[in-house]
Amino acid sequence: MEPSLDRIRAFVELLGDPQQGYPVVHLTGTNGKTSTSRMIDTLLRTLELRTGRFTSPHVERMTERISLDGEQLTDEQFVRAFNDVAPYIDLVDRDQPYPLSFFETVVGMAYAAFADAPVDVAVVEVGLGGTWDATNVADAAVAVVLPVAVDHAHLLGDDPVTIAGEKAGIIKPGSIAVSAQQLPDVEEVLRNRVHDVGARLLRENVDFGVVNRTPAVGGQLVSLQGLRARYDELFLPLYGAHQAQNAAVALAAVEAFLGTDPLDAEVVAAAFAETTSPGRLEVIRRSPTIVLDAAHNPHGAEATAAALEDSFQLDPLVGVIGVMGDKDAEGLLAAYERVLSHVVCTQNSTPRAMPAAELAVVAREVFGEDRVSVEPFLPDAIDRAVTIAESDTSGSSVGSGAVLVTGSVVTVGEARRLLKGSR
Repeated sequence: MEPSLDRIRAFVELLGDPQQGYPVVHLTGTNGKTSTSRMIDTLLRTLELRTGRFTSPHVERMTERISLDGEQLTDEQFVRAFNDVAPYIDLVDRDQPYPLSFFETVVGMAYAAFADAPVDVAVVEVGLGGTWDATNVADAAVAVVLPVAVDHAHLLGDDPVTIAGEKAGIIKPGSIAVSAQQLPDVEEVLRNRVHDVGARLLRENVDFGVVNRTPAVGGQLVSLQGLRARYDELFLPLYGAHQAQNAAVALAAVEAFLGTDPLDAEVVAAAFAETTSPGRLEVIRRSPTIVLDAAHNPHGAEATAAALEDSFQLDPLVGVIGVMGDKDAEGLLAAYERVLSHVVCTQNSTPRAMPAAELAVVAREVFGEDRVSVEPFLPDAIDRAVTIAESDTSGSSVGSGAVLVTGSVVTVGEARRLLKGSR
C-alpha cells in the first residue's frame, strides 16, 4: 500500500470525474461506518432522494459494495459497471509506478455507476483512514466521523490522535463535519482540521444526541435530539447503545445535508424502523440462538459486549471467534471475557486469517485453559459451540444457551452463508 491518490485521481479523471456530479456524504471512523451509512441511506430514500451507497468490506458478496436506491447491484449490473471502466484501467497502469489496486478499481466503478444512475446523493464509506483513502477524491458536502479508536495500527498509527489526523482528511473546505462523541484529544484534532479548512463542526452531545433509549423486542426505542427538532419513541431494529448513537449521527448528517426545516417525524420514524445492518448483532438462527457480529477490534468488541448485556439474556453464551492476523486479538478477547462462558477458536478461509491454534494460545491467557477449544474449520467450530451451549448447565438459565460468531467481517460473512438458510 502506498499513501497516494495519484492513481485514483488519474482513473476518475479519465472517467470524467463522476464523483463531482452529485453531493457526497462521506463517512470515516474506527467502527460504525456501515450501520450509520445504511441509516443515512434509508433516511434519504424515505425523503424521496435517489441514493448511491458505497461500503466496504462486504459481508457475503462483492456486489454489496455498490448499492443504488438501497439495493446492491445485481451480478449483471456489477459486471456492467466493471466493463464500463475497464478500458481505462490499463491506461492508468501504464502511466503510474504502481497499478490500480482492487479497492481503487471498485471505488472508480462506484463513482461512475452513481453518475450513470444518476443519483441525488452518494453515501460513501472510506475503506481505510481518510486522507489517503481512494474514496477521498470526492469532496464531501457532509463529512461524518464516527468514534475514533485504534485499528489498522501498522498502517494508520498506534494511538487515536495519530489515527484521527488521518481520518480528519475527509473534512474539506466548506464541508459540514458531523462527529460522534470523541476522546478529548481526538476532538481537538477535528477542531483544528475544521478551522484550517474553513469547515463547520457539529458534535454529538452538544449539537445533537441520544435523549434516551430503552431495549425492546427486536431492537430498541430511542428518542433523538436532532439539529432542529426532537424525535421521540423511534423504533430501531438494531441492538445496543452504540447503534442508538449511530442513529443520532445519521439523523444529524441528513439534517446537515438538507439544511432545511425539521424533518417530518413520521418519515424519520418510518426510515429508522426499516433500517437493517447484516452481521451487526444479527440473530441468524434460533434454537439455539446464534448471533453474528462483525466486531474486529477491542473498541468494537466492547460495544458488542455491552449490547449483549443490555439487550439479550443468553446464558451460557459460547463464542466462535476467528480474527485476522494483523488484529489485536488479545484486546478483542479481553473485551468479550465477561460475557462468554467458553470460546471456540477458529479461522476463516482467507490467507490473512490468524491460525486457530495461534489464536487459542492468546485465548487461554485471557479465558484460562478450561474455557477454550480449537476447531480450525468454521462449520466444525459452530457445531462445537452449539453442542457446548446446549449441554452447559452452569448458567443461571438452563436451556437458553446461545452462540456468538465474531472477530472478523469475513468470519461473520462465511458463517452467515452457512446459517442464514436455517433460521
